[in-house]
Amino acid sequence: MNNASVQGRDSMNSITRRAFMGSSVAGGMALATPSRRCAAAPFAKPIGANNDIRVAMIGMGGFGGVGGRGRQLIDRLKQVSGARLTALCDIDEALLEHEYKKLNGRAKKIKKYKDMRDVFDDREIDAVFIALPNHWHALATVWACQASKDVYVEKPASYNIWEGRQMVNAARKYKRIVQTGTQARSSDVESQLAEYIRGGELGKVELARAIVYRRRESIGKVSGPQPIRASVDYNQWLGPAPKTDLIRKELHYLWHWDWATANGEIGNNGVHYLDRCRWILGQSGLPRRAMSIGGRFQFDDDGQTPNTQIALLDYDPAPIICEVRGLPEKQGSKTMDKLRGVGKGIIFQCEGGSVVSDRKVTTAYDVRGQKIKSFEDRREGDTSTSPHQKNFIAAIRSRKASDLNADILDGHLSAALCHMANISHRLGAERQPDAILEMTSAATRNC
Repeated sequence: MNNASVQGRDSMNSITRRAFMGSSVAGGMALATPSRRCAAAPFAKPIGANNDIRVAMIGMGGFGGVGGRGRQLIDRLKQVSGARLTALCDIDEALLEHEYKKLNGRAKKIKKYKDMRDVFDDREIDAVFIALPNHWHALATVWACQASKDVYVEKPASYNIWEGRQMVNAARKYKRIVQTGTQARSSDVESQLAEYIRGGELGKVELARAIVYRRRESIGKVSGPQPIRASVDYNQWLGPAPKTDLIRKELHYLWHWDWATANGEIGNNGVHYLDRCRWILGQSGLPRRAMSIGGRFQFDDDGQTPNTQIALLDYDPAPIICEVRGLPEKQGSKTMDKLRGVGKGIIFQCEGGSVVSDRKVTTAYDVRGQKIKSFEDRREGDTSTSPHQKNFIAAIRSRKASDLNADILDGHLSAALCHMANISHRLGAERQPDAILEMTSAATRNC
């Protein structure tokens, strides 16, 4: 292992979200490529049935058990035959070294990079898993596509609606396989439920609910800018985000509650349940309008995003209501509220009954509340989220985006539901898709 590769190239000092938007053309994706070579460079060797897909993990998450999605995905990859982890990348050298040491004892040669652009330059990498903060999802995905890498990008697919569209454009232009990390799409139970609802077994759907009741503690309040650990390239961490000081206790994970880098709980976990609702309802576009209210209650801290939020996504004929609660049922308690027994899940209210689905149990009821059907996973053995990663690797081999269970277009549409809700919440008014598109279009003119 050449330690020089960890150092990466010059720190990223010229990328801004405005520059990204101004240099991107929706039709042509005229982005400056990150590579020293030309865009769309070929694989080092063809991928055949007997060749492993060589994978890089970009973004480890953080120390400890919270927010380490990159580490979780590494564990998932162990269950996927024909996929081989060959590189790790993170801007935090201490975190990178920590994860590298854990892997190297039982893995073949693993490279480590501090700069993702060096990953994209590596011709011995076929695909990348992007587990970065939301504000990096679009640019990292576009760069990867330009470098002929297939992409698995974590949820929410995008930081905003416009960037999501550019991700779709890049996937199509460069003919890449791009999967979104909404793993319920690969659930056998979920597929059965979609068939059941769409088949009209309970009659017309009247309402779908996305429930996200997850207790969140205060992130605390600091008195001023905080020091950045020497192991972190903070300028590169910011990337396309505004250049600002760190005004919170921790860099990692707490970025979820900062508007400059993420989209709050509705974008963090709500997108899973909104995606499930939209998919099962068979909706392939955006709702007629979105309206959302909420706030950050009880805490006077450095968090900016709501810990309590309700959003109406007005689809025809059945709307989706998404409800986020981060506070327990009463002050001093750690117990969260539940709606019909669901703390995190989805509910479909239909003419002839309802379906209630949490993370473990999915049940259909008649109008009297009597249980009429349980949905069981028909697969034997493998019931973890690894089927979603297996689906991604299989689609890489087939070269058919239609084989993906969560193609980037679906990821873009479901993330857009979160963005529409947040736009309404922050503006204090309902917004229709056309108005939002006009605003985002205007923001990119004359950049």
